[in-house]
Amino acid sequence: MASPSKARVRPRSAVPLALDAALVVAFAAVGRATHDEGGGVLGAAGLGLATTAWPFLAALALGWLISRAWRAPTAPLRTGLPVWLVTAVGGMLLRAIAGQGTAVPFVVVASLTLLLLLVGWRAMAAAARRVRDRRSRTVEG
Repeated sequence: MASPSKARVRPRSAVPLALDAALVVAFAAVGRATHDEGGGVLGAAGLGLATTAWPFLAALALGWLISRAWRAPTAPLRTGLPVWLVTAVGGMLLRAIAGQGTAVPFVVVASLTLLLLLVGWRAMAAAARRVRDRRSRTVEG
């Protein structure tokens, strides 16, 4: 049976992990749609989106493990930056190994987009927490 502290960590981490994964898939889908990769998002073989997204999803999982993101899943600097860095670099390395494109403009745009997505939502959540905390202190005081 899981200890109470471990039981609390899982639900707290599940939503941020799911959000990260959804944002990576959205990034891949928008990229495919923008470049009109034949057959739409699913591609001719029905695997287009999966083919585009898997390197970044695998790297995202590695980024979560390396950074131990479950400890502070919404922290922009402590978690967001390392998760982004591993996702961007690892995703590009896996794309290269798989024979997918890694042209310099793609690397730049993908890295900046993933930075905005993976660190951006965490920064917005942190700002919202600060505002909420400030308001609650004002109401109490």
